[in-house]
Amino acid sequence: MTLAELIAQARTALDTAITARQQEQDALMALRSDENLTEEAVAARVATRDAADQEVTRRQEALAELEAEQAREDELARLQARTAPAATRALAYDRVARVGAEERTYRPDEDRRGARFEGDVAAAFLGDYEARDRLARHMQEERVERGDQLRAAGTGAFAGLVVPQYLTDMYAPAAQANRPFADAIRRHDLPAQGMQVNISRVTTGAEVDNQTSENTEVAEQDMDDTNLAIPVQTAAGQQTISRQSVERGAGVEAVVLDDLFRRYNTNLDNKLLNQATTGLSAVATAITYTDTDPTAAELYPRVVEGLAGVEAAMLDMASGDNLAVMHSRRWYWMQNAMGSTWPLITQPGVIAQTLGANYATAYGRGIRGILPNGTPVVVDNNIATNLGAGTNEDEIYLVDRQECHVWEDPDAPMYIRAEQAKASSLGVLLVVYGYFAYTHARYPQARKISGTGLVTPAFTGA
Repeated sequence: MTLAELIAQARTALDTAITARQQEQDALMALRSDENLTEEAVAARVATRDAADQEVTRRQEALAELEAEQAREDELARLQARTAPAATRALAYDRVARVGAEERTYRPDEDRRGARFEGDVAAAFLGDYEARDRLARHMQEERVERGDQLRAAGTGAFAGLVVPQYLTDMYAPAAQANRPFADAIRRHDLPAQGMQVNISRVTTGAEVDNQTSENTEVAEQDMDDTNLAIPVQTAAGQQTISRQSVERGAGVEAVVLDDLFRRYNTNLDNKLLNQATTGLSAVATAITYTDTDPTAAELYPRVVEGLAGVEAAMLDMASGDNLAVMHSRRWYWMQNAMGSTWPLITQPGVIAQTLGANYATAYGRGIRGILPNGTPVVVDNNIATNLGAGTNEDEIYLVDRQECHVWEDPDAPMYIRAEQAKASSLGVLLVVYGYFAYTHARYPQARKISGTGLVTPAFTGA
């Protein structure tokens, strides 16, 4: 394995450690919102978070050591190129130092059109360290053989030789809502076979009552269950790109696949929220908030009402790990509100005089903040904003996080790269697909706030 490959591996490990640390921090903040939390539980979670912090530090130091080693190797390579052994170094009649037996990095007899050079230029911008090394050697060779010519002229003198550069590493992908809700709920691996997931739900339970008198029959009720059938769905998208764009472009295939992957994630999250019959909006019990002049202070009691409904539906199966899911426009509207009153009952981790707390977390990176009663907030812009009679309303969802389930293939999304299908038109077909299943109805617990009080918000401070 090369040093460049080790560095790439170390960067991946660091990214993984940072993600794990963020998840531990989110879990800690969610735990602090639990009214039944204990000091021991918090201490254990803090210890886990701190261990994740240490792992980030360890990975960071390992990456720094490898990068320092790479920098030293590059420095030695440049030094070696400048100081060829005396036996191989000689001045030509025009007193210009030339490279002896060592072959040039880019040879015109092997690559007349300069394709290797142009390919390395593009690859270097995309982070290919070996390509950068080859370009560095080429520049050193140019300085040795033609240094007196190169120093005297700028790039304007070589308009036909200087390659125009596009900042391929700074391309702007199409913005997507992605999958904040799907990442926040309970995830399972999809079974390897079958197009349906079945869950048994006990709909009629046993009975226990006081015995009327000694030696009399005690209470009995036959238990019964109902099968909850959950279909496995297939999400897929495709894009045909020209072979020219793949072979002569810079990173075109990676850009297209990235867009397809992100659209796959957005579609999945959108279905979890909005799909007819089974989506969260379809199965949640509605709590209507009707108001021609809505305020955050008036909305908040409906939020608490919804959370009360979630727990009442779950009874002893309630995990207490509740979530409020809302559109970004609703979250910022609630932050915009001002007030002179505050809850009568304080909550862990929430200052009594405020309407919750904002964690200033970036979109799609986990919990955005908490409400006055400590309920974590997930912001998801897949929530529809064209609901209601005026087609300008959104909804707020209140759920038990542990009772919103999504099954996904561990390798999803997957992709197919097919050249033969489009060979006659010199096309390359890219297909991204995946299988998933979900349910919010194992227990009918979800609540949603809807109505004219959730029209397009006006940021007035009320």
